[in-house]
Amino acid sequence: MTLARTLSGHEVAETVYRELRETLSSLPFVPSLRVIRLGEDPASVSYVRLKDKRARELGLLSQVEVFPADTPEEALLGRIEALNQDPEVDGILVQLPLPAHIRTERVLEAISPLKDVDGFHPLNVGKLWSGGEGLFPCTPLGVVHLLKHYGVELRGKEVVVLGRSNIVGKPLAGLLLREDATVTVVHSRTRNLPEVTRRAEVLVVAVGRPHLVRKEWVRPGAIVVDVGVNRVEGKLLGDVHPEVAEVASALTPVPGGVGPMTVAMLMANTVKAALLRRHGAPR
Repeated sequence: MTLARTLSGHEVAETVYRELRETLSSLPFVPSLRVIRLGEDPASVSYVRLKDKRARELGLLSQVEVFPADTPEEALLGRIEALNQDPEVDGILVQLPLPAHIRTERVLEAISPLKDVDGFHPLNVGKLWSGGEGLFPCTPLGVVHLLKHYGVELRGKEVVVLGRSNIVGKPLAGLLLREDATVTVVHSRTRNLPEVTRRAEVLVVAVGRPHLVRKEWVRPGAIVVDVGVNRVEGKLLGDVHPEVAEVASALTPVPGGVGPMTVAMLMANTVKAALLRRHGAPR
């Protein structure tokens, strides 16, 4: 039995970093990233440490600001506004999730869209769907970049996105439409869900339910991208069951698939934000 080809996010991320180093070497300034973290949630601490480490390895100016979990919402908004006004700061990222007393939507809207390297500001969301130039969410960008790196022609392809979150599913649908794919977004209320996913030439799964997708859900020869990262008894599991490798032609691993691409796209967004803000031109 021939198993699916592995689509390595680590491999593709390294190509992104090589391109970014070339761009950075030609700039008369060093882009700056500021990451804000509230509290000591272990997952957030780990993610922020990884982002900061990668930014520093690339040669970006990266700084992490840590605030207590009980920091008032107005104090956080005040700090964000100060960073918005700081000409030396190119990118601002507030690590999610936030404590329950802070309204996430208000925080995301407070970040200048020109410095919104997470791509969640409503103005950037609007530009994504209208075909404009802006900063777009890192994980969806990473998925598209990964597929294109491996030569997947998206134009005209039937792509099914399983999951409709504002972080992955919805913006990914917008990016895929920009690539002229035919996109169907499905979710927990979709009728006959496995029948719909079996239509996909490219299936992207982002629901946060370990091993939800079985091989019966997948069209033979399909390309499957597993965005899910679920910690179960100390192990990281994707949303796609390993048996899918028996029917798919290509599959991203968990870990090592979309995760490295998300971080790479954050770095790319930081450089892009610096160029857009300082020069009005994309990378």
